[in-house]
Amino acid sequence: MRVPRALAALTGLCAVLAGVCLAALAVFTCVVVVGRQTDTWVLVGDFELTAVASGAAVALFLPWCQLQHGHILVDFFTARAGVRARRGLDRAGALVMAGVMGLLAWRTVLGSLAAWQTQAGTMILGFPEWLVHATMAPPMALAALIALAQATGVAPLWPKEAAP
Repeated sequence: MRVPRALAALTGLCAVLAGVCLAALAVFTCVVVVGRQTDTWVLVGDFELTAVASGAAVALFLPWCQLQHGHILVDFFTARAGVRARRGLDRAGALVMAGVMGLLAWRTVLGSLAAWQTQAGTMILGFPEWLVHATMAPPMALAALIALAQATGVAPLWPKEAAP
């Protein structure tokens, strides 16, 4: 069983974008810290930009994490269960994850629309909040789609179908 190519490609693209976002954020943070320590310049509201970029990066990593089965797994009670039982529980968990991610994507879209209508912005810079929500909704929807594919057997639960 293989992951459909479109899902794998979109997941990889999201992960690369998240990595680029975090790398840019690391450089940005270093520049801001050096600027503050040397008293050469201060960027007012830098923490707002950091929060925006961090939120986008976390959302962009969700599909890759779901595809790689990288979420935290507490198997204390199922460690001695058989492979079939664990796979069944993993499929049920993937179905729950699909529902949660779908719900989050839906509510994030509604939040984006509400922020657009009210023209809400961050406190200091006035950075448009709708833009933050709009960048978070598609990867959440993709994570929901991947989890649904895993729950229904279209995509593997474990990378390379490794045994749980």
